[in-house]
Amino acid sequence: MLQLLRYYEILLDYSSLLFYNILAMSGYYYIFTYGCQMNVHESEKIAGLLREIGYVQSSDCETADVIVFNTCCIRDTAEKKILGNIGDVKHLKKNNPSLIVAVVGCMTQQKGIAESLKNKFPFVNIILGTHNIEELPKLVSDIDNKIIKRQISVSSEDNPEICETMPIYRTSGTNAWVNIMYGCNNFCTYCIVPYVRGRERSRAPETILSEIKNLLANGYKEITLLGQNVDSYSYEGYDFAYLLEKISEIGGKFRVRFMTSHPKDFNGKVIDIIKNSPNICNNIHLPVQSGSNRILGLMNRRYTRERYLEIIDEIYDKIPSAGITSDIMVGFPTETDEDFQDTLSLTERVRFSNAFTFVYSPRNGTVAAGMEQLPYSVKRERIKTLVALQNKISAEKSLDYIDNIEEILVEDVNPKKPGTVCGRTESGRLVTFSGEKALIGEFVNVKITSAKSSALWGVKE
Repeated sequence: MLQLLRYYEILLDYSSLLFYNILAMSGYYYIFTYGCQMNVHESEKIAGLLREIGYVQSSDCETADVIVFNTCCIRDTAEKKILGNIGDVKHLKKNNPSLIVAVVGCMTQQKGIAESLKNKFPFVNIILGTHNIEELPKLVSDIDNKIIKRQISVSSEDNPEICETMPIYRTSGTNAWVNIMYGCNNFCTYCIVPYVRGRERSRAPETILSEIKNLLANGYKEITLLGQNVDSYSYEGYDFAYLLEKISEIGGKFRVRFMTSHPKDFNGKVIDIIKNSPNICNNIHLPVQSGSNRILGLMNRRYTRERYLEIIDEIYDKIPSAGITSDIMVGFPTETDEDFQDTLSLTERVRFSNAFTFVYSPRNGTVAAGMEQLPYSVKRERIKTLVALQNKISAEKSLDYIDNIEEILVEDVNPKKPGTVCGRTESGRLVTFSGEKALIGEFVNVKITSAKSSALWGVKE
């Protein structure tokens, strides 16, 4: 997913400003961002680092003095796109030899990839791993001052310290991303994340709460807590339920969402806090991946189909209006027709509001890459079937909203429909209605009048 980031000012840590003023420069940067929300937030940090040494965002990579590729390696398709995009800027370097090109993030952290990038793309100046982002300003300065030409810095440390002074230049309008933890201990057999992000490290509750309070004071209306597995948050005996409860005690009108949860750690304490807090949204993203116990075992997910359904029943029992979304994978190695039917039946049973469905692709270095792979033709037919089923369910669930009055946090104008704005219900459904740009950032009651697939339409009350 290629995204051009927009930037919004925030207060910066004074000590880091003092250091970076020594490196003061000027110019334009352009960031290519791939992957999930965590990568988008990481690009906000990259932007913050570059701005502290005098760079501002360019609307066009052809006019940039620094181009940064913030990479993702979760899926093979993303990696191929990244390599193609890096190759595409070769002509820019030829026309502007002083252009600085940096490749950072998950992809560079894989074994042997940094050296491969160095050899394949000799015009790339900087290659940084996931734990080395804070080195970017100094390396940019050193290259600009002709001290060095190229640098690779990829730490193999599994438990690096969390940098709490990283500047952030936020890009997400009314919403602010907040990391509560980094890394992953789960080692799902299909996933590369534990190998490129290291072990789980949680931030101190008081540090997280302080950041959230500052964001709310600066006008943000929604906070999204981020972690590879937020439910395994743990800091000196404090768990995720404790953190959510403390956040819910902060005064004022705002919303809190979180991602991503893991069914093996999700529990009733979290459900109760969501139910009893007006600020914690009843929108729960709970990836199931497969409905087959055999496949879940091969994936090392450490829960069963039955346990997953118990969690779903508890959520709906305590929070009937909850919007539950999921990730579902098809074509995992050795998946049979019976396994796939188990996934379809679970999807029908749960009736997700929405689901991110995708075809399994092997990642080098993971256990599943060495398993017996399925033909792509089988995967293709299965994903078509699953998508059709989920689209049908989403459309049917949308009808339940008609005539409801929903509180919407207005996020943006709808560029495809002039004169309209859009935002989400507490349960996470997108709603479009007539309104002006001035409504962005406001909570508005909207009566839902029609629905199309997973999208809702309404009128302001």
